[in-house]
Amino acid sequence: MPREDHEDDGAGIPARLDRLPWTPRHWVLVGALGAGWVLDGLQVTIAGAIAPALQYTQTLALTPQEIGLAASSYVAGAVLGALAFGMLADRFGRRRIFYLTLGLSLLGMVASGLAVGFMSFAIARAITGGGIGGEYAAINSAVDEWVPARLRGRINLAVNGSYWLGAALGAAVSIVLLDTRWFPITLGWRIGCASGGVLGLGVLFARRSVPESPRWLVQHGRVAEAARLVRAMEDAAARWTGQALPPPRPPAPAPRRMPGPLPGRLRLLLGRYRRRSALAFLLMTAQAFLFNAVFFTYGLVLSRFYGIADRLTGRYLLAFCLSNLLGPLVLGRFFDSIGRRRMLAVSFGAAGTLLLVVTLLFLIGVLSAWAQTLGWMAVFFFASAAASAAYLTASEIFPLAMRGFALALFFALGTLIGGVAGPALYGRLIAHAGRVPLAEGYALAAALMLLAALAAARLGVDAEGKSLETVSE
Repeated sequence: MPREDHEDDGAGIPARLDRLPWTPRHWVLVGALGAGWVLDGLQVTIAGAIAPALQYTQTLALTPQEIGLAASSYVAGAVLGALAFGMLADRFGRRRIFYLTLGLSLLGMVASGLAVGFMSFAIARAITGGGIGGEYAAINSAVDEWVPARLRGRINLAVNGSYWLGAALGAAVSIVLLDTRWFPITLGWRIGCASGGVLGLGVLFARRSVPESPRWLVQHGRVAEAARLVRAMEDAAARWTGQALPPPRPPAPAPRRMPGPLPGRLRLLLGRYRRRSALAFLLMTAQAFLFNAVFFTYGLVLSRFYGIADRLTGRYLLAFCLSNLLGPLVLGRFFDSIGRRRMLAVSFGAAGTLLLVVTLLFLIGVLSAWAQTLGWMAVFFFASAAASAAYLTASEIFPLAMRGFALALFFALGTLIGGVAGPALYGRLIAHAGRVPLAEGYALAAALMLLAALAAARLGVDAEGKSLETVSE
């Protein structure tokens, strides 16, 4: 293939990536990356489903508060992992870091299955969270930097939403693992926690096919390597379609080099990018509070308020997870067609409004276990798309040189407020209070979602169909 204009300095590489048709190579890329989300969803759901069983003396004899604290330790680990690995992904590349983060999460999964008490279980969950938190920055950055601009919204939402495919599998598996006809109560939960370590080896193998981001390579002066990767994608696309590729658009503005030290990056976020920073912070905080507070304690709600046996929790979680999976898949295309700003406002606003309705019905006690689950399914159909879009937004609206750091920072801040405090608070409410305080907690989550919807309408960035370089500059 003849040399494209601007290939020598790498300026034309982003436009060449954006003009590519969707090919099997793209499926391999997003499949290998999305498999990490599937594994994460599998493990988190199993951990949530087995939570009631961990209260028995034959297992770990945890109190509801300790279960909530263990969930919070997972999220705290995710915060630290995101901050550390997010900066490393900007410096050393996406590919190196998502190998390291996946390996760390696998270590934590196996350690969780070998825990002997609250402390060892909480530490193992923190290690697992550290790896998963690092994955958020590296994987979202890699996906956004490889996927053509016209498809970036729906593909990013689908990759993030694949978490719920793993969650659905985890809910289904937990039905068997917690059934004492198949496994003794002392063993089933351990198999569930440790199984991710075995399955994750396959994900590590699949990621061998994922190359480094060409955009990152250009940013770091490795233009020839980036050009070879893009040329290989172009050749594969031409063979796949049997047609010549359309000419690329004129090069977008050259990626801005960010200050290396941390204080310089923070000054940029609080100065030049302060409106975008406020948007990313509100979106990440609202979705983190809702998901971590409700999902990590849903098994306890079913057990305490509806008398559902521990071994049956997975049935309700399975339906809940399927709704979360469908949300990004069904609504994702509209983030590319209708637009980011409008769809962010719609998804966050619909989730917050429906949550208020379900909270009122829960408060007056008219719901059964299945009616409660159907209500959550309606809420999280929109909330799941909103959460995936929050990660997309935090990734695409900042320059490449600080994309991993920015995504990690706002994930960490949002999770510290919404994720660490949420599970511990809700676990305490469930253990010591009735419906009223818990309903107040749900109402707080709804208010945060509605606030995020207003922020999206006012501060949102119309990034649909635009190159990352154009959006960030």
